[in-house]
Amino acid sequence: MELDMRKMLILQAIIDDYTLTAAPIGSRTISKRHEIGLSSATIRNEMSDLEELGFLEQPHTSAGRVPSDKAYRLYVNSIMRHASLTEQEARYIERYFSTALDRVEDVVRQTARAISDMTKYTSMVLSPQLHGVKLKHIQLVPVSDNKALAVIVTDAGIAKDTFLYVPPGTGAGELERLSRMLTERFSGMKVQDVSEAILREMPLEMRQQRDFVQSVVKALGTSVSTGKSNVEVCGTTNLLNYPEFSDLEKARTFLSSLEEKEVPYEMLRAATKVEFSITIGSENEKPDLKGSSVVTATYKIGDSTTGSLGVIGPTRMDYARVLAVLRHIGNSLSGVLTNMFEEERK
Repeated sequence: MELDMRKMLILQAIIDDYTLTAAPIGSRTISKRHEIGLSSATIRNEMSDLEELGFLEQPHTSAGRVPSDKAYRLYVNSIMRHASLTEQEARYIERYFSTALDRVEDVVRQTARAISDMTKYTSMVLSPQLHGVKLKHIQLVPVSDNKALAVIVTDAGIAKDTFLYVPPGTGAGELERLSRMLTERFSGMKVQDVSEAILREMPLEMRQQRDFVQSVVKALGTSVSTGKSNVEVCGTTNLLNYPEFSDLEKARTFLSSLEEKEVPYEMLRAATKVEFSITIGSENEKPDLKGSSVVTATYKIGDSTTGSLGVIGPTRMDYARVLAVLRHIGNSLSGVLTNMFEEERK
């Protein structure tokens, strides 16, 4: 059933007030605070209808009403207006990205901090997913008698470095020779395909270094590995500032699942398929998230979507503002990563 304009205005007023106060809203509150032009009695009757239709809930007898998940879904789909950040907010965000950052991990961490600070919710950022990248160069650099640094560069401009133990007596010249042979033979291959190819097609002259080459293979696999370690979560304790999370035992379980990162990882991996997504309360598949909302956005490197970012907060969050924050920060992250990788390609 479609709501008429009067019900829509009352529902919007309730959602706006509840977002600010977290307190159940009564008809008198609506009649005093909003210029709807209706009596308190009329508003009360309309609120009763909205409750019967499933858009409002009454948490306690004789108390006011609160919006249901169904109400928030209607609000997001049909009522919510586009929001923009102020110039001051935009400048505040840009300060997070003005510092020179050389590693992707540092950029992702800074992005999570920016989102958390701007929204006051829990933020999460998925590092670039690089399954399709191709190997460009492998360089083995001696750092001591028994240790070398494996620098792995991809065609996306991403460099990963890993420390490896080297066989006794392996000098700088031997490491340079292995670097050149590995690069010449496997450059241009997808990184995830290189591992098997190295062992299968290992030249005779490299087999004396088989164990060491296998450690290089492992480093290659790690350079594009995916999993919960690829998620940066920030501001988990922010949620404790909201009355919805006042049940400490419930909050402890919830926060633990966030800190383990498995849940954020699964959500953000799924979110890379759509530019923006809003999942409200009971719409969440995970039981621990039934009382929360999750808002996500994607970011790009060049023209390709490579990751996602988002927030977890109470269902009464200011969805329009959160989307504006994620849109701006996502664009900033896209620009920083694209520039970083273009520099690596030069």
